[in-house]
Amino acid sequence: MTTRVPQERRRRRPTRSGVLLSEDLIVETALRLIGEHGPEALSVRRLGAALGCDPTALYRYFDGTDDLVLAIADRIIGEAMAGFAPGADWVAGLREMALRVRAGYLAHPRAAALAAHRVTRRRNEIRAVDTGIGLLLSAGFPPAEAARLYLAFIDTVLSHAATEAAFHALPRQRREADQRAWRDAYQDLDPAAYPALTAVRRELPAMADSSFEQSVNLLLQALEARAPLTRPGGSARPRSAASRD
Repeated sequence: MTTRVPQERRRRRPTRSGVLLSEDLIVETALRLIGEHGPEALSVRRLGAALGCDPTALYRYFDGTDDLVLAIADRIIGEAMAGFAPGADWVAGLREMALRVRAGYLAHPRAAALAAHRVTRRRNEIRAVDTGIGLLLSAGFPPAEAARLYLAFIDTVLSHAATEAAFHALPRQRREADQRAWRDAYQDLDPAAYPALTAVRRELPAMADSSFEQSVNLLLQALEARAPLTRPGGSARPRSAASRD
């Protein structure tokens, strides 16, 4: 478990260049370095140089780079969820939540690889989890099931968003080459060896597009089908034994 740095050690302090050092400034600088140079740029030495301070000063705010990674992950969540106030329609709320996660990762594609699989144990993540589980509770799911289904929902969303962000983090030439492959390499296959691909040959260029929204819609349709209650304005409905599995 990460030990949080006491509040009194995280007071704003000026750097050698006169900039007031703070947890927020360190996280912002770390995000900039990662965005410009990739995750390998995240080191105490490089951060100290970018901030104009002795690298050891960073330990007044974070226990180390892993503690900083958790703060970065929580910052991305906070930016994505800023102003999010779901209404009574829990399906619409979860859909917007998913789209916000995706937007947050695409805004910081190189940092997404560091963030997607971590548990930040910080305020923004805790609020997001509380909101997501609350939406499922409002659909009538009992607590244990709401927690399990939220995990399935958010793991799917995070994995898909992180994969898309990783693609966007590639150099432009590599992204374009991968996209062209669906129009070029996949169009000249032997029909006898690849009958299924031949049958959908004209549709293959669309494989270069994002399937994020379609995947989220499929997931939400499955959740709605097994929800104890209909969406706003509906009445309670019995659940089959299969839907409780």
